[in-house]
Amino acid sequence: RNHLHAAGHICVLKDAFMFESAAEIANLTSSDKFDAALAIHLYKGGRLLQGSRIPFGIIFGGTDVNEDIKCKEKRQVMGAVLQRARFAVAFTVEMKELAAAEWPDARKKIYVQSQGIKTAPSETFDWYRFLQNAGKTHFSPLFPVFIPKSPVLELRQGWEVPVALGSLCQCPSLPGGWFHHCQSLQVVSLCCSCRAPGVHVLQELPQQELHAALRSCLALVNSSISEGMSAAILEAMDLEVPVLARNVPGNAAIIKHKETGLLFSTPQ
Repeated sequence: RNHLHAAGHICVLKDAFMFESAAEIANLTSSDKFDAALAIHLYKGGRLLQGSRIPFGIIFGGTDVNEDIKCKEKRQVMGAVLQRARFAVAFTVEMKELAAAEWPDARKKIYVQSQGIKTAPSETFDWYRFLQNAGKTHFSPLFPVFIPKSPVLELRQGWEVPVALGSLCQCPSLPGGWFHHCQSLQVVSLCCSCRAPGVHVLQELPQQELHAALRSCLALVNSSISEGMSAAILEAMDLEVPVLARNVPGNAAIIKHKETGLLFSTPQ
């Protein structure tokens, strides 16, 4: 939105979950005289632009091409939305090819543009005080692992994180300097739903504090079984925090194994 404002456009940001039907968006765009729309997620956002009288573009999410496409009803909606869209953006070539395989007529209107991120960690955020306030006072020492929120997170109890981190210790060329402390690991999830032993679920944080917390961690682990392009992984890389991620196409598109992070498919 800041980029659009800087270019002289007036941009209004709306959460798709605030609306129940395309009619509500149609009323909004007609009453406020909008000239165009840009929706994030072909299904979640795009479905609300069905019947729109203004031109619109779509930004694909990983959920669109990895999950929603498996549902016949959602696939039909996405196809109709894509047909009317002026353009669509995919974060990776792989995402574009998945979409083009399903909707070949739309291939020429799908452009590949990698996701951009910007980190701004708070310099006043006290990580250990935050943990104490959250009731996590028994860590001594604490070398936390950050697990980002994901609707399709799959963390198998007891094996993925410890084994993957054991592999991380064998890659001293990766950024970060805490590898020798892996035997003392506790896993801290700031916003995922997993409650396996050793995983402590903490509340969400403002972005700058979240970046500061991430910077304090031993590693970021992305165990999602479905990804488009994970902003959390890109943010960790920008903060020079080691990254471990499940070997799915979205993660493999941005991580070079054993050079910029580790990709894992099994505990070994």
